[in-house]
Amino acid sequence: MKKVKITVLKTTLQEDLAREYGVEGLSVCPLMNEGEIYYADYAKPEGFCDEAWKAVYQYVFALAHGVEEVWYYHDWIEKPGVAIVSCNDGLRPVIMKLEATDIESKSD
Repeated sequence: MKKVKITVLKTTLQEDLAREYGVEGLSVCPLMNEGEIYYADYAKPEGFCDEAWKAVYQYVFALAHGVEEVWYYHDWIEKPGVAIVSCNDGLRPVIMKLEATDIESKSD
């Protein structure tokens, strides 16, 4: 099993939805920041948002196990070994890039 590199690409705010449904003063996610990098395999990286992990772990697991013909290549993502995903916060989603690496995962 290999490590998967997770890069936070964007923190966003859906302003129209936030105005209608969010609390006053809602802004982008306070837990993750653009440019942050994490490495994962089967377990959530330390400091990574629990809700974001629920949204991305299946892609991390597939990439960590070397899946080469993932269901979304050429239908969604052009480059094998990469996935562009977001957390499940509909008002302020965080967009992440997942990349397969050659870094061996070590058992704890």
